[in-house]
Amino acid sequence: MTFTNVYEDAARAAAYDKLEFPGTYYLAYRDLPPIFERHAAGRTALDFGCGAGRSTRFLKRHGFDAVGVDISAEMVRRARERDPEGDYRVVPDGDLSSIASGAVDLALAAFTFDNIPTEELKTSLFAQLGRAIGPRGRIVALVSSPEIYTHEWASFTTKDFPENERAKAGDRVKIIMTDVEDRRPVEDVVWPEADYRRVFAAAGLDVIDIARPLGLASEPYAWLSETSVAPWTIYTLGNSGL
Repeated sequence: MTFTNVYEDAARAAAYDKLEFPGTYYLAYRDLPPIFERHAAGRTALDFGCGAGRSTRFLKRHGFDAVGVDISAEMVRRARERDPEGDYRVVPDGDLSSIASGAVDLALAAFTFDNIPTEELKTSLFAQLGRAIGPRGRIVALVSSPEIYTHEWASFTTKDFPENERAKAGDRVKIIMTDVEDRRPVEDVVWPEADYRRVFAAAGLDVIDIARPLGLASEPYAWLSETSVAPWTIYTLGNSGL
């Protein structure tokens, strides 16, 4: 299945580069710091799929010595422009061999696996992240819940894509980000929890914790579905038997 990296598109990259943590994205990052505090044994981190460096900078603000890696040279260039003193690297698609075994205490993958199309590649990459974190490290995988593609949100719309309702694991789904100027649909791959659990097991990883953040009425956003349906799922993973 051919699946292109949409952020190699210059207009898409420029729009995404400006995005920080508005609306529905706020929920994706709100609960990460306490997760890090509960589960990270040290302060070295890998941001897998760093894009323009948003999540790498987030890790650094929360006390991590973070390295960002991505397959998109355009996004890495933008990350370096925003954070000239940061460590951002282009890696080959599907290959994390440049990261030494046990090199980091924490590996963060923020939305990265929404764009990885096959079970085989997902499993391989999770196994490689497991190697990178070593015996005491943790992986925090922030992914889109399948429900995000079938509801309306403060920062997304899916009403023009009723076919999303019928999507099964591995199917392509479309969603439009409403917080950026580029309103072309983004194409992701839907992947339910049962299928993620199968991938984790095949990669030699245990699920340590799962968070499903919901919006609160007291928060300064015009929530739509966020207070009753979790748009994101946050998995904390460790190597099996350790």
